[in-house]
Order: sequence, then C-alpha cells, then structure tokens
Amino acid sequence: MSQQDDGEQEFDFRWAADAEHKEPSARARMLAARWRENPPDPAPFRADPGPVAPRRSSWVSTAIVLGCVAAVILLLGYIQTRSPY
Repeated sequence: MSQQDDGEQEFDFRWAADAEHKEPSARARMLAARWRENPPDPAPFRADPGPVAPRRSSWVSTAIVLGCVAAVILLLGYIQTRSPY
C-alpha cells in the first residue's frame, strides 16, 4: 500500500462498536484469572450504615458560632486596652 492509500482509509467506529466479539480489558482478564483461583467473598452492594450520632439542632450550632465570635471580639478588645500606646 502506498502512503496515498493510507490517508484515504477511514476507520469506521460504528463497524467496531457492532463487532460480535470484544476482547476484555487487561484488568478484566487479570481479575478473572485471580478469581478463578481465589473467588472473592460475597459482599452486599452497599455496606450497612454505622450508628449515627444524633444531630445538633441548628440553634445550638448558631449559638456556638456566635459565642466564639463574641469571645474573639472581647479578647481583641481586652488586648487593645492593655497595649501601652
């Protein structure tokens, strides 16, 4: 074949997608070989959820944040009043 013919050839993706046999990926072949010797233990699709701690109400979280902000403001005010200049 000449180089001119190479440019004219086009790979048809539909033809490749419609192929009857598709070779599995290297990872799929590796896992199949590993599982033939040592099959995996059955596992549920999703694990059971662990114990859930009760959620704090939103007003408690808001009070904690506002308390921290007030403490920082008071601390900065105290430091400024204690400065010598």
